[in-house]
Amino acid sequence: MSRWLVTVIIISAIIIVFEAYAFQAIKTLTRSKIIRYGWLLIGVLAYIHFFYVIFGYDRSSGQTREFQWAMGMLLLVLVPKVVIFLLMFGEDVVRWSQKGISFLFKEETKNLVGRRAFISKLALGLAALPFASMLYGVFKGKYNYKVLKYQLSFKDLPEAFDGFTISHITDIHSGSFDNKEKIKYGVDLINEQKSDMILFTGDIVNNFAHEMDDWISVFSKLEAPVGKYSVLGNHDYGDYSDWKTPEDKKANFKAVKDIHPKIGFELLLNEHKYIEKDGQKIALIGVENWGKGFNKAGDLKKASEGVSKNDFKILLSHDPSHWEYKIKQDDFNYHLTLSGHTHGLQFGIEIPGWIKWSPSKYVYKQWAGLYKEFNRYINVNRGFGYHAFPGRVGIWPEITVIELKKA
Repeated sequence: MSRWLVTVIIISAIIIVFEAYAFQAIKTLTRSKIIRYGWLLIGVLAYIHFFYVIFGYDRSSGQTREFQWAMGMLLLVLVPKVVIFLLMFGEDVVRWSQKGISFLFKEETKNLVGRRAFISKLALGLAALPFASMLYGVFKGKYNYKVLKYQLSFKDLPEAFDGFTISHITDIHSGSFDNKEKIKYGVDLINEQKSDMILFTGDIVNNFAHEMDDWISVFSKLEAPVGKYSVLGNHDYGDYSDWKTPEDKKANFKAVKDIHPKIGFELLLNEHKYIEKDGQKIALIGVENWGKGFNKAGDLKKASEGVSKNDFKILLSHDPSHWEYKIKQDDFNYHLTLSGHTHGLQFGIEIPGWIKWSPSKYVYKQWAGLYKEFNRYINVNRGFGYHAFPGRVGIWPEITVIELKKA
């Protein structure tokens, strides 16, 4: 039996368990068979559609919107049922434990029907929260742009750059967009920050250069008096698609790189630029993608050739794992690193000053926001666009504005 078939059988068995518990819960609310089996039918149709799309997935077409919506529907019906399962199964464990103790000590078992009904209704009420949140995330949240502002102080920042501002964006994923007016609003919001410089840290497309065709006129309106600079992300290399020939992949990669000057960005490919102001300068260093478990085209040593150790340095590197494994303790002292890649998994809970959580934290040590170690900073932007799941829940699309200050 193939590993793929075993995986499908295991996933199907887990889904059946979730559905069985969810069906038990809905039975406590209504006697209507139409509602009960309608609830079940919606889930079954979502699973069938998802597996149909997965089995018929053509990698040469990249990640299509049909794939994204199949993923969205799957999570929309499945995540609430996981919540129901956790509560109902927990109640089962307690009930079975009580029955076991009663059997061993010959005690009469209490009537637990009322508690079962209460837990079922509680589970359905709690499951409504992720359901409503995911609906909002699909239709509104993915364009709910947030501007996050930081002021960072450095003792060795050149005086001329005291008060210098940077707008940091990342992970456009243009192949996922479906609303031009919302994207125009996001671009206008970036321009409203009036930053001295705009820096973009990769993933301009999902796979193909043509995904950006409809958006070049929109993103070319980004404005920054000192300049706009960018690097590549893991999706920009075309590694997530099947290509007829190696030449086709190379041509697409060249076309992706050619997008950047079309929208007014200077693409840094393992190289650096000096930004000068009033006779002083800072080094802007851009590496190709380097990520744990991903393409490692990034060459930090090559990009930094000709840069002095004493120069103030801003590094653009798409994947924050590069900072964790290669950059943060480097003796060359990269003062500020800008990254993206994680999207904060597009799902989580954030209440400023109180809680910041996403499953992404179990994969990346630095997964969203500003971090400081060894007196060096990294900002992991949550991303401008979205990918795979066609929405965002709790982890909103981000525009970061960083002001540099002389300490």
